[in-house]
Amino acid sequence: MEKKIMSCLVLAFGLMIILVLNASASAADGITCEEALTQLITCQPYLLGFGLPPSSTCCKGVENVSQQANTTTIRRSLCECLETAAKEFHIIPERLKQLPQLCEIQVPVPLDPTVDCNT
Repeated sequence: MEKKIMSCLVLAFGLMIILVLNASASAADGITCEEALTQLITCQPYLLGFGLPPSSTCCKGVENVSQQANTTTIRRSLCECLETAAKEFHIIPERLKQLPQLCEIQVPVPLDPTVDCNT
């Protein structure tokens, strides 16, 4: 039963990614919203409250996205993308904020769906 629920959640998460991508601009010459969300999809169970700690593949995705967020323009674009995704997917904000610490990764911007992406 739990496996069936997780399968439904993964399918719903994938569909929501498509909706977010259609509403989000891509970063010029850098990682796009689509690429970032694809790399972070393995974090979904943790971010929705299933399982602790985040998986190693989740942490690797966070690390990859963080490394590719190497300009202010890209970071701002990803911030807006992730902010929208967090709201759309009903991500638990506290879990999102804990990702860098749990994955032992430095990120260039706070992982917080309430942060002002323009600062």
